[in-house]
Amino acid sequence: MGLVFIEGTVTGPTGKQATLKFLVDSGATYTLLPRKVWRAIGLKPVDSIELSLADGTTVARRVSECRIAIPQGERSTPVLLGEKNDEALLGTVTLEELRLVLNPFTRQLQPMRMMLALAENRKRSVSQFRHSAERDVGKN
Repeated sequence: MGLVFIEGTVTGPTGKQATLKFLVDSGATYTLLPRKVWRAIGLKPVDSIELSLADGTTVARRVSECRIAIPQGERSTPVLLGEKNDEALLGTVTLEELRLVLNPFTRQLQPMRMMLALAENRKRSVSQFRHSAERDVGKN
């Protein structure tokens, strides 16, 4: 699969904005903003977390929140505050908040299929799901 980039605008708590190109990374949980960007829009850390990189290395990053706008929509989202040499990534939490998924075949963002099980139909839906799953298991 090739790399997918998308331009987006992030807005900080005081209304300061920055536009940048994000690598859409379906393997990254959170969106990451480069240091220069999050400082320019006035973000402050509210938390910190440890993350595992693809090579297994563990790193710590601070977390904040900002508004993000891409052509497909706009939402508030948690973001990792990047350090030196960190690049802009658009992660799955932000994609899900925007109700988007990355289609690996077309390399495009597309609307997510939204699902809801209503309480009155839940028992029947769960029963149908189990029946379908049991039928599928029997095929293997």
